[in-house]
Amino acid sequence: MSERIDFDAVVIGCGIVGLAVGAELLRRRPGLRLLMLEKEPAVAAHQTGHNSGVIHSGVYYAPGSLKARLCVEGAALLTEYCDRRGIPYERCGKLIVARDEEEVPRLRELFRRAGENGVPGIRWLEAAEIAEVEPGCVGAAAVHSPSTGIVDYTEVSRALAEDLAEAGAEIRLSSPVASLRREGDVTVVRLESGEEVRTRYAIACAGLWSDRLAAASGAPEDPRIVPFRGAYLHLDLKGADPRDVVRGMVYPVPDPALPFLGVHITRHIDGGVSLGPTAMVALARDGYGRGAPGFRIADAWSIASWPGSWRVLGRFWRTAFSELRFRLSRRAFVAACAEFMPGLAGIPLKKRASAGVRAQAVARDGGMADDFVISEEDGAAHVRNAPSPAATSSLAIARYLVDRLEPHLRG
Repeated sequence: MSERIDFDAVVIGCGIVGLAVGAELLRRRPGLRLLMLEKEPAVAAHQTGHNSGVIHSGVYYAPGSLKARLCVEGAALLTEYCDRRGIPYERCGKLIVARDEEEVPRLRELFRRAGENGVPGIRWLEAAEIAEVEPGCVGAAAVHSPSTGIVDYTEVSRALAEDLAEAGAEIRLSSPVASLRREGDVTVVRLESGEEVRTRYAIACAGLWSDRLAAASGAPEDPRIVPFRGAYLHLDLKGADPRDVVRGMVYPVPDPALPFLGVHITRHIDGGVSLGPTAMVALARDGYGRGAPGFRIADAWSIASWPGSWRVLGRFWRTAFSELRFRLSRRAFVAACAEFMPGLAGIPLKKRASAGVRAQAVARDGGMADDFVISEEDGAAHVRNAPSPAATSSLAIARYLVDRLEPHLRG
């Protein structure tokens, strides 16, 4: 007697990565019995819906890494998808600016990486050339990435969910998953409601909760997610054309020891302009502000009880104080951006800020994962680290994952 199978595959998490994985499964195997499970009442409720909306080009990432390969590939796939579905986006370009001569060697290393990664159209600008691209920008040198773009990732996610539903997938919202377990040739997905779903294979794209689901399912607890809250300030343009302030995006040269890009200036597809984000350890994995909790005991204990958290703090305590200064002072926040865009100092800010929370995988020894991390267990795969540029890379991540997992789905 054969074991009961409810679905051929179950994808856990309906952020953009999970939705892309589901879409790729059905693209390759029409008719696959696919279940999509999401803990929130809507798709794209967490990292996908709270990021800056940038289509990254692949400048920053170590050549040969998954981030480098999948970002370049994913950006092309994403814009193709947007063209096909009529989703607005814009290749407005980005400058990465060395503020002084000390930062120029690090900028040259980024320029080398970008070339090795195959970033389209990348070019070096001397100080006198910067204003040709961004009239309000100053610096010792810059790298221009004309293919960097902007999009609304929530809109992309909704389109993917529509595609999945039309292709026959079942999407269940408000359905948090408690654990996975293997019984013979079947993976049992247990929901927090107590319901159990039996499948050939499960793919967990649980984002900020990826470590908890993995550990509850018998996978190693290392690495653990340490959430970082990123706050954004928004310029009050009072109806003015945002292109009069910034034509595209302007970033500083990032600190190579950190997985964050520094406080930068971003023009958005809805016409807004933001400054940010900061990067402070968050005591609630969903601590976005505006009524969201700023503290959860389980989240705070997860950070405090993990040796890697303290090792990270020990290495980067100076950075933590700098980020705290930005959190406490809007003037300091704006001044950091005005170092390379002086005109920002005279533009008023909207009263309301916004925030996102980044899921950063941190090892027990304090190592911060600098690449996408995907682990495989018997009958399941867990996406353990997928921060930026995961949204840009989502369709390419999906292809990469399904390439590896497709043999397990054959029944």
